[in-house]
Amino acid sequence: MPARLLLTAAASVALAAALPGGAHADTGPTRMPPSPFGVLDGVAPDQLTVSVTDSGTGNDGTVELDCAPAGGSHPDPGAACAKLDEIAADGRDPFAPVPKGSFCTMQYGGDATAHITGTWHGRPVDATYRLSDGCEISRWRQLVPVLPATAP
Repeated sequence: MPARLLLTAAASVALAAALPGGAHADTGPTRMPPSPFGVLDGVAPDQLTVSVTDSGTGNDGTVELDCAPAGGSHPDPGAACAKLDEIAADGRDPFAPVPKGSFCTMQYGGDATAHITGTWHGRPVDATYRLSDGCEISRWRQLVPVLPATAP
């Protein structure tokens, strides 16, 4: 019996190692090709509309976020724009959905939803955020303070 258990464990490890990188929930959003992430000459300024409902923290509503320069009605535009730039500096798209085929924990993070629309670094943005599973919870949390922290 122990040999059978060892064989099963070895097969499980081999299968996990063979999965493509995008199949793991811990890989984060899709990688972006090297920029033009920076201030682009002749391109409209970064302007985002962030709408949040059911956050459980009293931070529901719609705010405007302008970056380069930071401003708008967002409660902390400097920190929010810095977070977006930090994610982009790593070559990641801060608005990318969870990659298809990702393995996500079956947990529910609450009723909060957010929708971000507008223009960022010269491209259109239309992204929706929910707390429906572990991957989506992680995706939301990586965007705090662009999105508000949610109630536990």
